[in-house]
This record gives sequence, structure tokens and C-alpha cells, in this order.
Amino acid sequence: MNKPLEGLRVLDFSHTLAGPFATMILSDLGADVIKIESLTGDETREWAPFINGISVYYLSINRGKRSLAIDLKAEEGREIIYRLVEKSHIVFENYRPGVREKLGVDPDKLFSINKNLVYVSIKGFKPNSIYEELPAYDIVIQGLSGLMLSTGFEDQPPIRIPFALFDVFTGMMAVIYALTGLYSSVKPYYAEVYLFDTAVFSMCYLPLIYLLTNRKPMRMGHAHPSIVPYQAFKDSDNKWFIVAAANDRFYQKLCEAIGRRDLAEDSRFKTNPDRVRNRDILVKILEEIFVEKPREYWLNILRKNQVPSAPVYELDEVFRDPYVLGEIVFELKHPRLGSIKQLAQPGMINNNRMYSTRHPPELGENTVEILRELGYSDSEIESLINRNIVKTV
Repeated sequence: MNKPLEGLRVLDFSHTLAGPFATMILSDLGADVIKIESLTGDETREWAPFINGISVYYLSINRGKRSLAIDLKAEEGREIIYRLVEKSHIVFENYRPGVREKLGVDPDKLFSINKNLVYVSIKGFKPNSIYEELPAYDIVIQGLSGLMLSTGFEDQPPIRIPFALFDVFTGMMAVIYALTGLYSSVKPYYAEVYLFDTAVFSMCYLPLIYLLTNRKPMRMGHAHPSIVPYQAFKDSDNKWFIVAAANDRFYQKLCEAIGRRDLAEDSRFKTNPDRVRNRDILVKILEEIFVEKPREYWLNILRKNQVPSAPVYELDEVFRDPYVLGEIVFELKHPRLGSIKQLAQPGMINNNRMYSTRHPPELGENTVEILRELGYSDSEIESLINRNIVKTV
């Protein structure tokens, strides 16, 4: 099928995670994404772990793109970029303050070349704010957002979510701002997306609980502050599974499933507010029941009785799950690695999963073809390579 963003050209000056994740989404949807890299490449190419010398981190967020390795400090390098800007629709960057101006790729300069350009800048914090100079590392944003002291238990130290979720959320927001720009009547269209603002915004109801009630949500670990039972339980083999009796109807079904109709009739547990008030008593009873048999037994009878439930997987178990293997994981060919697994986008368009089968590019892999598309002769390209204005594999 034709993909919805075919014919769209994106220049990606970004690095690390949020920007490259955003532009990978666009490449999956059919956009021609040109990854603009320095002659030494995106720093994530050097981040462990590696397979055959190639960073897995880099492989996870750069499929579908073409790589142009170029010296933007050189006038001839900038001239190549300006030719690309004339033929492009969207620019992404996440440079530190002042860098884009030094490199000649700031909004004013690029808009003077293409007034219809959509320019998206990803930053840690709003410029001229009290945090403007603070490096927006993932753990910094997680700490500032309140997330690290909202998860885990009350007597535990702060808990870091083990992947940069706010970079991912920011990348998604950046895609929305970019595509909105294509339909905007406002020209020029310049958008900034901030990691910290995205972090607080994406926590949604947790901040609003505090803002509207002046109460901090309790740290409940894997439980829910206002629904019981809605948490993880341990089985006879020390494996965990979820029981999500999200309303009174599901609680009644749970009691039927485990053969404890008396718990459904007990006045302490009849309604959800009753169960919240008597959480510790009910949870202890359920823990003593569930620890008697293995997880598979409980999941079988819970699902037969239509009680929302699921195993708590280790990561290796996730990728043995038939749904994940059949719907989310796909493979593409890499020139040095052979067949490599990737994760498809989490939705479908006209019954088709969206993903690009173009491998994550080697540094400068597409430099020559891009220069030829811009009208450079082979002798001009050779001269640019020899003088280290551009680099190819």
C-alpha cells in the first residue's frame, strides 16, 4: 500500500532519543527522512550494548532513514543543507542553546530559504526560563516531574523508570506539532516542544489530584489508591500476576472464581469504598489464597470467569508471547547484521501495520545518492569527500 506520508521530506538534525524517535515514526509512515550527522556521527552510535560493533540503542530508533554525514561548520557543507531545505517540508533539531545559530541552521536562516518549512525544536526546558541551562537528562526530568516519588512504596527511595519514557512522549508530541504545521495557515511555522513540560503534562491525572485536592497521591507500588483489588499477587512459584477487579461486578466474579462467595457477601468488602477502607484485610486474605497454586491455574479460572487478569512478565516472557511475536515484532535486513528484529508501530492504517523495512543507516551511507539528487556531479562529490566536507561509508 502507499503510505500516508510518501512525498514528504524531513531533515533530521536531532540526536539521542526524542528527536530520532519522532522522525522514525514519520519514516514508518512513508516520509523520506534524511538524518543529518556530523562526520563523527550521532553519539548514540557509540552507546552500548553492541552487536557486531553496532549500537542496539541506535538500531532501535533510526530505521527508515537516510544518513548524510556532513561538516556544518564548513560553508560548503551549509550550502548542501540549504539546497536540501529548498526541497524539504519539516526540520527537526534539538541543539543546545546557540549551536544552531553557529551552524547556520537556525529558524530565521532556514525560513529565509523556504518560508513554508515546518521547523520543530525539541528542548529540555523553555528558553529564558530558570531551567534553560540545566541539561535535560532522563533522570533529571524524571526527578523534577515527581514521577520518581509517585511510584514504588512509601518507605522506598526514589524509583527510576528504566527507560527514557519522557523522551518517547516528547517525540510523540513533536510528531503532532510537526504534522499540525503542514496544515497550518500560519507561516512561518516554528514549534518548540519541551521534555519537562511534556513530563508533567503526560502524568495527566496524578498532578491534577494534587492541584485540585491539595493532596499528594500515596505511593502504592503495584496497587491502586482507590480501587481494591487492583494489583499484583504472587503465586506458589513466586511468579506475579495481575488481578484488576475494577468495579463491584468484577469483584463478584472474582469471588466466584476463587470459590469464596463469602467474601462477596462480607459487609467489609461489599462495595469498592468498603474494600478500600479494609484494603489490608482483604489483600491479606487474597494473598494467602493465591500463594497456594501456580499462576497459570489462577489465570485460567480468572479468565473463564471474565475477571481482568494477566501475568506480570519478565522482558524475555514478553517476547515469547504469541500476540507480541505475531503483531508487534518484525524483521528487516541489515547489510552487516543480516536479519534484525524491530518493533512495529502500535496501530494499523487500512489493516496494515506501519513500519519501514529500510535498515538503520551506516554513517554517511546515503551521502553520495543525496548529493546526486541535489545535482552534484561525481567529480564535485569526490572533491567534497576528499576535503572532509562530507563523509561516505
